[in-house]
Amino acid sequence: MTISARHLLVVDDEPHIGLVLRPFLEQLGYRVSIAKTLGEARSALRANPAADGLLLDLHLPDGSGLDFLRDLRNQRGTARMPVLVLTAEGEDRILREARRLGAALVTKPFSPTKLSQRIAMMFGDADPDFLDSTDAAPPPPAPKDPAR
Repeated sequence: MTISARHLLVVDDEPHIGLVLRPFLEQLGYRVSIAKTLGEARSALRANPAADGLLLDLHLPDGSGLDFLRDLRNQRGTARMPVLVLTAEGEDRILREARRLGAALVTKPFSPTKLSQRIAMMFGDADPDFLDSTDAAPPPPAPKDPAR
């Protein structure tokens, strides 16, 4: 499947997330739908064709994104759907559970570059080592030679 054929469903109730992500992701060649609630997300996933991947916030006005992710994993049609959690959540227990359910994580605020790399990894289009190397801090400067 080519990147231009991929449909991403962004589930986030923060209006600025949709305003920023839609044009950015469309410029990268993705088709983008926005859902501001879990109810809208469920409706969008029943659409034909359904999304190929999901960008999911954990805190939504009508429920928990983590519970929604559990539901997705228990349904045959979405059990293997690629999911990238976008969250400001800092509680390790919740983040571990999202990972256990097979979701990748990006914490808010995030850079567009990091997000596009994580989406590419989510679909298997990027080498995880590439992302790890771009996330790494630059090496410290070499010590000055005291003989000089």
